[in-house]
Amino acid sequence: MIVKRLDKYTQKVADEVRALLIQLSRSGKDRGEIPKEWFEELIASPYHDMILAVEDEKVVGIATVSVHMGPIIRKNVYLEDFVTDSSVRGKGVGSAIWAEIEKWGKEKGCNNLEFTCGQGREAAQEFYKKHGASIYETNFFRKQL
Repeated sequence: MIVKRLDKYTQKVADEVRALLIQLSRSGKDRGEIPKEWFEELIASPYHDMILAVEDEKVVGIATVSVHMGPIIRKNVYLEDFVTDSSVRGKGVGSAIWAEIEKWGKEKGCNNLEFTCGQGREAAQEFYKKHGASIYETNFFRKQL
């Protein structure tokens, strides 16, 4: 297995990422094809990245990371869409991606790694705790634009 940063769009990678996002979804719902333009924008941005775990030429894990900037805490990494294929869970793939997330954040000069993890995701919460994350008491809000 190799862990790398997405540096080129291919339809194969897009399809494999889509399949992983379906596994991440609570409903198992397919939200449709991810536009090529989204991947191209992500690849071109210095503030966003997708980390891929690839085994036998198949994407078996992903994490999308972004730099969030603010005036008090200058830079933080925000983690979105972190998932490994059900066939490789418990085999170190998530830990390898996690290490690359931390490396990416340090390279970007970030102070913290932030993310949310919903109720009912106890295995994920245990993974995060095992890897040194702690729960930060907050209320998370979202407003559709």
